[in-house]
Amino acid sequence: MGVWNWFGRKKTLVLGIAVLLGAVMLSGCGSGTESKARDTLTIGLTNAPDSLNPLFNPGTAGQFTLRFMYDTLLGMPEPNKFEPQLADSFESQDSQNFTVKLNPKAKWTDGQPVTADDVVFTLNTIANPAVETTKSSFINMLEGLNDMGKLEHGSTISGVSVVDEHTVILKTKRPVDPNYIKCMLGFEVYIIPKHVFETIHPADISNSDAVTKPTVTSGPFKFVNYKTNDHVELAANMDYYRGEPKLKKIFLRIMNGTNLVTELKSGNVQMAAADGIGIVPIKDLDVLKKDSRLLIKTTPQFGGQYLEFNNANPEFNVHFRRAVTMAINRKRLVDDLYKRTAKIVPTVYTTGSSYYDKSVEPLPYDLESAKRELAQSGFDTSKELTLQVPIGNVLREQSADLIQQDLQALGIQVKQQKLDFPSVLANARKGDYELLLMGYSLRVDPDYSMYFVPGGGSNFPHVDDPKLTDMLNQAKLMISPDERKTAYSEIQRYMRDNQFITSLYEQDQIIAQDKKLKGGIKEFWEGSLHDLHEWHFE
Repeated sequence: MGVWNWFGRKKTLVLGIAVLLGAVMLSGCGSGTESKARDTLTIGLTNAPDSLNPLFNPGTAGQFTLRFMYDTLLGMPEPNKFEPQLADSFESQDSQNFTVKLNPKAKWTDGQPVTADDVVFTLNTIANPAVETTKSSFINMLEGLNDMGKLEHGSTISGVSVVDEHTVILKTKRPVDPNYIKCMLGFEVYIIPKHVFETIHPADISNSDAVTKPTVTSGPFKFVNYKTNDHVELAANMDYYRGEPKLKKIFLRIMNGTNLVTELKSGNVQMAAADGIGIVPIKDLDVLKKDSRLLIKTTPQFGGQYLEFNNANPEFNVHFRRAVTMAINRKRLVDDLYKRTAKIVPTVYTTGSSYYDKSVEPLPYDLESAKRELAQSGFDTSKELTLQVPIGNVLREQSADLIQQDLQALGIQVKQQKLDFPSVLANARKGDYELLLMGYSLRVDPDYSMYFVPGGGSNFPHVDDPKLTDMLNQAKLMISPDERKTAYSEIQRYMRDNQFITSLYEQDQIIAQDKKLKGGIKEFWEGSLHDLHEWHFE
C-alpha cells in the first residue's frame, strides 16, 4: 500500500515522466520523426541485391547497392554528361590514347590513398580469365584484350600503363567514340583496392570476405551488414573525399510492392528505389498521389521486362521463339497491367535511347501466324515447359499469368515456378531454366553485347549467334556516331527478326519519395546516386 500511496501523492510527476518517455519513444522509432529524418534514410527495394561483389554484379539491385559503397572513375548525372568522381579528368587528343588523372584526395575507408596502381590492378583483375566478373565487356576496347575483355596471354593489359601515382594511360585497339569508353569503363567499372584484393587468389574472389563483407571501399557510405532478403545497412563515410555525407545512415529494405506502398504512406520508407528494383504497383499510383507528403511522378527509363528463352536448348529455335512472341498479347499487358504507362518495343532498345529506330516495328500479336511458326519449329507440344518468375514485382507476377494463358492458347503447356530474384538470376547464369521473366536496366551507350555475346557477363539467354556477335563487336568500336547509329539500326532489325528474347514492354519508372528529401531518384535513373553525399532532409 505504501507504494501505491506514494504514486498517488506523486501522480503529477508520474504523468509528466510518462509523457516525456512517450515523446522519447516516439522520437526513437519510425522514420517520420525529426531526429531520424535529419540523418537516416530508408529506401524500399522489391528485388534483393544479388551480389555485393564490385567485379561481379549482374543484377540491377546489386549494382544500385554497390554505388553507395564504391566510386567509379566518372559519374554520369545525365545521359553522356560525365563528371569527376575518382578521376578528375578523362581526356584524349586522338580518341585512342586516354589520360586519366585521379583525384589526389580520394582514399579508401581504411585511410590509404586511391592510386593509379589501384586502377591498373582493377582492370588487370577483370581481364584475368580466372576471375568471375560481369565487367569484362566494359573494358574489351582496350589494346591487349580479346572481344570478351579477357587476356589470352600474360597477366597485364598492354593498353594500360601507370605514369605516376595519380595518372593512368588507357590505349584502345583503335580510335573509339570517347563517350563509349567513358560510359563503359569510366562509369560502369568500380575501382577496387589493390592492397586488399591482391592477397586473394583470383579464383577465390567471389567467395572472399572482401566482397561478402566489404570493409574497404571508396564511396560515400560504408557497409555495416546485410540480412539476406531483409535489408542492407550502410553508414556514412565521414572522410569521403568529395565531402562528408549529410545523411549518416541508409537502410535498403527489401519488400514486395504492396508493402512498399504501405511503408511509403506510413513514413517508415522515405523513397522507392525505382527502375525495376523498387517498384510501386500501378494500381496504387493514384493513392500515393493523394498523399501530400509524397513526391510522385512517372518518367521514361532505359530498360524493360523480357521473356527469356534458354537459347542453348536446340528446341527453342528461331521459329519457336517467333511463335512465342507472336502468341503473347503484349498490348493487353500494357493496357490492363500498366494502364498505358508502358510501351511495346521490338527489341531491348527503348524509345528513350537516341539509337532507337522507330522504323523497326515489333512482331505483331497474331495467333494464327504463331501457330504456323510453332509447327515449322518442330517443337513437341506434349512437353510441359517451366516459366521461372521472380517474386516481388507484383505486375511482373501478374504478367506471368497472362503469358501462361497466351502460350496455352498457342498449344504450349506452361507451369510457373516462383522464386526470389537472386535464385532466378543464379539459374539464368547457369542456364538452369527453360523460360524466365527478367528485367534489364540498360545503359545510355547502345553496346548491349554483354547480354547477347558468348562470354558476356549478363548473357542470361545464352545466345550464341555468330552473325549477331560480329555485328555487336563491330558496332561498338565505330568512332562515327552516324556509323554507329546505322549499325545499331541493323542490329535492332536482326534482333526483331530472330527474337533471341521477347521484349514484353518498356515501362515508365515511378519516382516516389518524401518531399522533404532533397536528392533522390532522378529522371535519368543511372545518374541518381552521383550526388548521394549531398542528400538530406529539410
